[in-house]
Amino acid sequence: MSGMTTPVLASRVLATSVLATGWTVAATLLAPALRLNLRRRAVTGREIAARLPERRGIDPTPRPAGPLLWMHASSVGETVSILPVLEALRHRVKVLLTTGTVTSQALLDQRIPEQGLSGDVLHRFAPLDVPSWVGRFLSHWRPDAACFVESELWPNQLAACQAMGVPLMLVNARMSDRSFGYWQRVPKLARRVLGGFALVQARGDQDAERLKALGAPHVESPGDLKFAAPPLPVDQTEFDRLSKALTGRPVWLAASTHPGEEAIIAATHRALAPRYPNLLTIIAPRHPDRGPSLAAELAAPRRAAEQQPPPGEGIWIVDTVGELGLWYRIAPIAFVGRSLVAPGGGQNPLEPARLRCAIAVGPHTGNFSDHVALLRDAGGLVEVANGAALTQFVAAMLDSPDQCRRLGQHAAASVCRHADLPARTAEALLSLLPGRMA
Repeated sequence: MSGMTTPVLASRVLATSVLATGWTVAATLLAPALRLNLRRRAVTGREIAARLPERRGIDPTPRPAGPLLWMHASSVGETVSILPVLEALRHRVKVLLTTGTVTSQALLDQRIPEQGLSGDVLHRFAPLDVPSWVGRFLSHWRPDAACFVESELWPNQLAACQAMGVPLMLVNARMSDRSFGYWQRVPKLARRVLGGFALVQARGDQDAERLKALGAPHVESPGDLKFAAPPLPVDQTEFDRLSKALTGRPVWLAASTHPGEEAIIAATHRALAPRYPNLLTIIAPRHPDRGPSLAAELAAPRRAAEQQPPPGEGIWIVDTVGELGLWYRIAPIAFVGRSLVAPGGGQNPLEPARLRCAIAVGPHTGNFSDHVALLRDAGGLVEVANGAALTQFVAAMLDSPDQCRRLGQHAAASVCRHADLPARTAEALLSLLPGRMA
């Protein structure tokens, strides 16, 4: 593969990699509209204008010498889950890590140097799933193996890799109820997409069974990488400063919230405020770029606006990147969002569990059902049906610090597992590289 010229690679990819499905045709026809949408997203801060060419597979950055492993993680959650794997790969192979969101890029700008990975990991934005854009990307980078994280199943990307003979692995694979229902409606496409993976590592037994049913030939269930992740990092100086400033105040956190949930959180705050003087409700939206609009909607200060301090009483919008570990340490009570408003799906509850928070989630947590069940059964998480139930939960935790502490202890004890999984995952990835495949 390495002896082929870039034009030959491009022609081979474009000639043989695209799937003969409506998706490929649609992606090609939609390319002009996608290009326009990228520019619009850049205006709103959801893309970086100077790096938009990367989304079309255009990148002058030189390819690192030697074997190159391409890893793709969609957003922040997937990115955080593979950081321990990247550490296990350090000094063993160069990694091209692609993501699709500005928040994940900002996170990696912090974490790559913090973890000593600058010489081994290069972050770029992933190309959208347009055949010609994917072709340009692969022609330039010429990865020797590729790894996709969780549920990133883009037909043109996968087919292009197969056409180039790039071995594929799916890591920490998940298949939610909704996604499983979709893929069941297109069984031929599912078999074609999943059939090309040399190995699929599912995060749990249910995910493994669904992936097998859809046509993945080589499926293992070694465990969930999210269990192996270390606690989210924190700036100790900032933690000490805020802890001192908030000493004695009732504080709770609504983390990773999505549209529609913040209004419910605000209603909970209004219901609790008369009972708990100086109550501070911290809202950390899943997408920090929503900070300004949320601040206007809720008439609340936001941290990203010249590091505004928390109010003496009220709601504080913390719309910064990479500080969730700070907020989970500051607030002993945490609601995890994308779970109160349908269709939801949930966000990762293991992060607050690892930091001994008393956790609540709403009823819509299908993407994390195994995690929620584990924590609930261990006595470390409470499911709330609506805003009224959330208000009752927060009040109970504020009224009984001992009960709040017990929930946090049970949560933390239940998530200590799979410490060796990142190293085993790294070995599986290395086995895909030329000269190491069986």
